[in-house]
Amino acid sequence: MKDIVRALLLAFRTLIHPKMLALMLWPMLVAVMVWIGAAIFFWGSWINSLTSLVQATPLEQWMMQGFFAVVSHYFIVIILTMLLLPAIYVTALLITAIFAMPMMVSHVAKTAYPELQLKQGGSNVGSVVNAVIAIFVYGAGWVLTMPLWLFSPLALLLPIILMAYLNQRLFRYDALAEHASKEEYEQLMASMTIKLYLLGAVLSLLQFIPLLNLFSPIYVALAFVHLCLTELQQLRQQA
Repeated sequence: MKDIVRALLLAFRTLIHPKMLALMLWPMLVAVMVWIGAAIFFWGSWINSLTSLVQATPLEQWMMQGFFAVVSHYFIVIILTMLLLPAIYVTALLITAIFAMPMMVSHVAKTAYPELQLKQGGSNVGSVVNAVIAIFVYGAGWVLTMPLWLFSPLALLLPIILMAYLNQRLFRYDALAEHASKEEYEQLMASMTIKLYLLGAVLSLLQFIPLLNLFSPIYVALAFVHLCLTELQQLRQQA
């Protein structure tokens, strides 16, 4: 657990550097603009689709009674808004992973791990493939577990589990792509899986904190960069 705490503290220290502060806001702003633009064109169809989905569940009878029959439309709008918020957050994470990670890894490596040799085990294609897999698995898990979000106490736990997976899957590859060889990457994934998921779970809590979640994607990425490069450094020292 001390490695997780260390990564979080180092990420915060790195975050206050002017270069990192300059990166903090734009991934979230771009994500918000993307989803606002999508909502302008597709809001009506989203409402209709969500209404049809709700009508196919036991919620329909509950919503058609008394007061809820009057406010059912607003209830659908609230549900859709609640779905858009994590979509915006995940989009900001994806933008950070694809476009901002190279600059962050370079900055962290030069300032905190200057002795690490570049072995170029990863590639831009590998980064994109990794991001696509991460989003696909996260989205599939989100859709498949949706009934549990509505009718189960697991609704409090599932967002953390899914976001823990997404965080570690999105950022672990890019954090090591330039410095680790393919063999080193495989060794690290075998030895630090628990640490990656723990860090992902801790950082997943940031999505629930208003305002702070606007700036958190860069911090999340920095925490994984520090954890992964520290583990790589220790692996080479042991070798």
